[in-house]
Amino acid sequence: MKKLTTLLAAGLIAAGAAAQAQDDPFTVGFIYVGPIGDLGWSYEHDQGRLAVEEAYGDQVRTIYQENVPEGADAERAITNMILDGADMVFTTSFGYMEATNAVAAQFPDVLFEHATGYLRETPNVSTYSARFYEGRAVIGHIAGHMTESNIVGYIGSYPIPEVIRGINSAFIHARQVNPDVEFRVVWAYTWFDPAAEADAARALIAEGADVIMQHTDSTAPQTAAQEAGIISFGQASDMIQFAPTPRVASIVDNWAPYYVRRVGEAMEGTWESTDTWEGIGPGMVEIGEMTDAIPEEVRASATELMESIASGEYHPFTGPLNRQDGSAWLAEGEVADDGTLAGMDFYVEGLTGDIPN
Repeated sequence: MKKLTTLLAAGLIAAGAAAQAQDDPFTVGFIYVGPIGDLGWSYEHDQGRLAVEEAYGDQVRTIYQENVPEGADAERAITNMILDGADMVFTTSFGYMEATNAVAAQFPDVLFEHATGYLRETPNVSTYSARFYEGRAVIGHIAGHMTESNIVGYIGSYPIPEVIRGINSAFIHARQVNPDVEFRVVWAYTWFDPAAEADAARALIAEGADVIMQHTDSTAPQTAAQEAGIISFGQASDMIQFAPTPRVASIVDNWAPYYVRRVGEAMEGTWESTDTWEGIGPGMVEIGEMTDAIPEEVRASATELMESIASGEYHPFTGPLNRQDGSAWLAEGEVADDGTLAGMDFYVEGLTGDIPN
């Protein structure tokens, strides 16, 4: 493996240090929490890997490992990837945060990019995430219009800020258009487990939910919704095979431009340790096709909402908003700061149930 020769304290890699010999391609590794065939989270990250190959051809070699558990197993997998020649590693799940930083400290000449985390303990680590809550505002808006039972079921993975933000955002925007809507949340405690996700969806449907949302990675909730004749939304990837129903729209995580850009910077020697958090405007979050199952006027209002978020005219967390216990959070017109959003550990007013510890 060709080592990067200089790592400045500020995280700037000296220009040219990553230049690869013609017969020594730059090796980029990817660690996935699920299978690349999940048609959700890991699938979309792998689409980003393939985009890197397409962009750089024989200048790069990509390697990946699927189904890597969060925790000690991740540290072993990352280390083995470096021993296999990786010059740069993307670790693509929140639970890889400690493992990523631990391995980065041992291999200062390797570059690390950690998805959805916040720790950058060494200058060879960057963090990146998408403002998924922007997309959930749009599908929450659609759900609020389309529910007939006024019960929206939401399958949460783990009670971490990323997931809590999404629940809050979807609820706020459903409640804006339908004051009677209720959200029922089931925690699956998994990112990818089709059986558990299907069970969660069926439990929510049994409680009267006629809309299913998810922050888990498989298409099992879509199948459960299809069996019940209700609507759902694609998660992470378009899940277009379930259109026009139950999937009526989707949130798509578009990692490809970021991966292509960062690998290019690494090879050029201009890579820096940064924290990136992008949404609909820059294109890291996309809304998949809104099918004709959505009434025309709802498609139009959802598109208007999406465009206002993309332009920066509107922020999904704009006051007045209270916390679940009724205490004041955001005053009229006040916008939530990124620090509060990044650490969000509370529900907004109107949501029922407790957030597990």
